[in-house]
Amino acid sequence: MIGKNQTPEDVLMHYFGHAAFRQGQRELISALLSGRDVLGVMPTGAGKSICYQVPAMMMPGTALVISPLISLMKDQVAALTQSGISAAYINSSMSREEYEDTLQYAAWGEYKILYVAPERLNAPGFKRVCGKMQVPFIAVDEAHCVSQWGQDFRPSYLKIAEFIASFPERPIVGAFTATATEQVKKDIIDLLVLRSPVKVTTGFDRPNLRFRVIRADNKIAEVKKYLLAHPDQSGIVYCATRKGVEAVCDHLRKYGYSAVRYHAGLEDKERRENQEAFVYDRAQVMVATNAFGMGIDKSNVSFVIHYNMPQSLEAYYQEAGRAGRDGSPANCILLYSNADIQTAKYLILHSEDNDELTSEQKEKVLQQNLQRLNQMAAYCKTEKCLRKTLRNYFGETAPDECGNCGNCCAQKKQADITLEAQKILSAVARAERKFGYGLGVTLIVRMLHGSKEQRVFQLGLDQLPTYGIMRDTHRKMIRAYIDHLVDEDYLRLDASEYPVLRTTERSREVLFEGAKVWMEQRQDLPKEKEKRKKITSSSSQSDLFEALRAERTGLAAQEHMPAYIILSNASLMDMAIKRPHTREELLRVSGVGEYKAKKYGDAFLKAIIAWEKSNG
Repeated sequence: MIGKNQTPEDVLMHYFGHAAFRQGQRELISALLSGRDVLGVMPTGAGKSICYQVPAMMMPGTALVISPLISLMKDQVAALTQSGISAAYINSSMSREEYEDTLQYAAWGEYKILYVAPERLNAPGFKRVCGKMQVPFIAVDEAHCVSQWGQDFRPSYLKIAEFIASFPERPIVGAFTATATEQVKKDIIDLLVLRSPVKVTTGFDRPNLRFRVIRADNKIAEVKKYLLAHPDQSGIVYCATRKGVEAVCDHLRKYGYSAVRYHAGLEDKERRENQEAFVYDRAQVMVATNAFGMGIDKSNVSFVIHYNMPQSLEAYYQEAGRAGRDGSPANCILLYSNADIQTAKYLILHSEDNDELTSEQKEKVLQQNLQRLNQMAAYCKTEKCLRKTLRNYFGETAPDECGNCGNCCAQKKQADITLEAQKILSAVARAERKFGYGLGVTLIVRMLHGSKEQRVFQLGLDQLPTYGIMRDTHRKMIRAYIDHLVDEDYLRLDASEYPVLRTTERSREVLFEGAKVWMEQRQDLPKEKEKRKKITSSSSQSDLFEALRAERTGLAAQEHMPAYIILSNASLMDMAIKRPHTREELLRVSGVGEYKAKKYGDAFLKAIIAWEKSNG
């Protein structure tokens, strides 16, 4: 057990098996232990939970953690229990008997950490028990949910401040989130009534994640190509709609992949069973809408593929960030097509209104969401470093190249596309003169390519001089030229629900004044340069890692829990590198604390010895 004079480092090592804190953790923990409120903005996988779990272990009584995520509560309570920490949760998934028992144990002071859903805070039974408990500290997880300007606003979060104020002696309050603009940070401080909080933002960079955007005509082929090349990886495929989830999941199953589905239209029982199959590694791929994942603590997600473009960079960063939570290299791939923008815009325009807002506020939120969509589309189209683009969006400076994203790992050359630009600009200008209101991008592309589709003939586009003048250019390439001309202000898309192309002042420079148009074109580097960094250069370490992973799978089956809760992949690799032979050596492995060493140490040590014997 930890003694009175122990430091946060002692607690970190004893319970969690880590020798040192990550960036920002120690500062937040020290502030909480000194009685200060805090606001911590740290990326997914950066260790936010340690920031409230360590001080909770060092304070008297029971710390409350307010979280909207049932799955996260279950995962974290299971992980804490496996580390020897008494913890429990209260949420809507519990039976009446379980709820009453948990309240009784809480009243007796049996828990060091108690997770609770925000909707339960003002339930009479829970408030009564809180009056009997010693609550020195309250942590608010996913704190951005309190802001109506955040992408995950939850009205129940607005009642948290009232709950905190109901204590005779106000607890210390810590607010934590992975994504927050300056406006959202201000809302968190104001709406949770934080008192002169210590604010720590560690940065939004996740160096272990490799971001990539692929313009794809055949998206399912891209997904299958990735799975074929990475047969042992576990990951998530996000789709924008329920219909998309069904189609992709059915297709993957048809081709023999172990895939499950998750969206709000399924029965609770199937959603729960499918989530467990994925978390327990019985299914390799989870195909889901954004209803899945917030709060999923599965650390061995090696890839996240977005089948459709999300509605905002906040949503994309949060969803992509579910990969590589244990620090291992992971891939974040966005499959982009031009239709994604209209799909996302439709979902925004037809989303349910928040009844808590006035008409003026609803309009402001709508315009903000459309602006976010434009920024998301710009990310998909940029030729610049993807990591820099993300970090700049969240207010950080970053080098021009990261050397590890799809754009940085591609050969680029400047191409003169003046002739192609003149053809396109001429087509748009003629469409403006013929129709007055102009034409959308798809019809312009079809006209230039010489399409024989009925709509083209109905509008008389085949009678224009520009009909078919780019029939030897792939439609996808014509669209890429148009996107570039829009980005460089040679063309513009008006702001209507069904946008049409318009010429600009710069169009004249190209058509009549001899101005040149240049476009950066890319070619992917040879595949050997694209390969993800291997976990280790030693094949023997890799073989031992697989032996340890097999041992972990067996232990997880015995314990009826997800394998990553016993030990993460990163811990297993560290163990394969260090090859401990004694309990003391095992405690030097990252992620192995006293409790886990005592409970599982002998099994892993025996597995190492057996592997060494079989390998000479």
